[in-house]
Amino acid sequence: MRPARRPVRWRLVGLLAPATLLLAGLFLVPLGIMATYSFLSPGLYGGVEWEFYPFNYGRVLGAPLGDVEEFDPVYAAILLRSLRLATITAAVCLVVCYPAAFWVSRLPAPRKNLFLFLVTLPFFANLIIRVYAWMLILRPTGFLNTALDTLGLAAFAPDLMFTEAAVIIGLVYVLLPFMFLPLYAAVEKLDPALLQASADLGATPWRTFVRVVLPLTAPGILGGCVIVFIPAFGNFVVPALLGGAKVMLVGNTIEQQFLAARNWPFGAALAMLVLASILVFMLAVALRAGRANPSVRS
Repeated sequence: MRPARRPVRWRLVGLLAPATLLLAGLFLVPLGIMATYSFLSPGLYGGVEWEFYPFNYGRVLGAPLGDVEEFDPVYAAILLRSLRLATITAAVCLVVCYPAAFWVSRLPAPRKNLFLFLVTLPFFANLIIRVYAWMLILRPTGFLNTALDTLGLAAFAPDLMFTEAAVIIGLVYVLLPFMFLPLYAAVEKLDPALLQASADLGATPWRTFVRVVLPLTAPGILGGCVIVFIPAFGNFVVPALLGGAKVMLVGNTIEQQFLAARNWPFGAALAMLVLASILVFMLAVALRAGRANPSVRS
């Protein structure tokens, strides 16, 4: 019995080896380099000095370096702002996509396929072009304010450019399909007979939603929130274009540390803290999903 299994085992190893080596070469090795750099001293003109320097992580939290600096949690505030905007982005995407997923799932097949195609249509255009389009809409002389001025509502024209609101609008626009598709997959599997049975047993629509619909669609909600939260937390293109220098997020800070400030160790420390935050978030989601009971409660 054992000799018969050995060829299958080696065949499995041969099939998994290319993907494993690719993952190790393109993910684990760069990750190890970043982790190593985060404990090194910054070079005078960029790069690193190969001497142990554990103060990069303390600087992220605002700890002073010696007697010449004071406590300044500016980078901790940037991390918290990134977490807050990523959470708001995920929440807005969920509120928009949850009812839309129900509506699309109840359409006839031809119209359903059309709307699914429209949801994925933005992927056919370059991200930079799409974000620049929002710059043309939101800037003071853009389409939105011009339209309000034409209607005689110039007094109500908002100044959205280079604000957190503009960044949230851009992130929601870019990441909306990533929330819709997992939600649609979960809603599509929902059996209408369960809703009818709940109504026949005397449950109100709200009780049916809380006790039947919400638990059955919870995997789609969790999956969509994870897929949206992670890129929103580390995104730097949208904040750079729509937020400018007024809305600094952690992705922009890491980019500046590597390219402008040329402080590679500190940029690596920031990147490792972002990765640690994402891993904690993923672990919390995994534990929550493991404890959830997918069965319908009566």
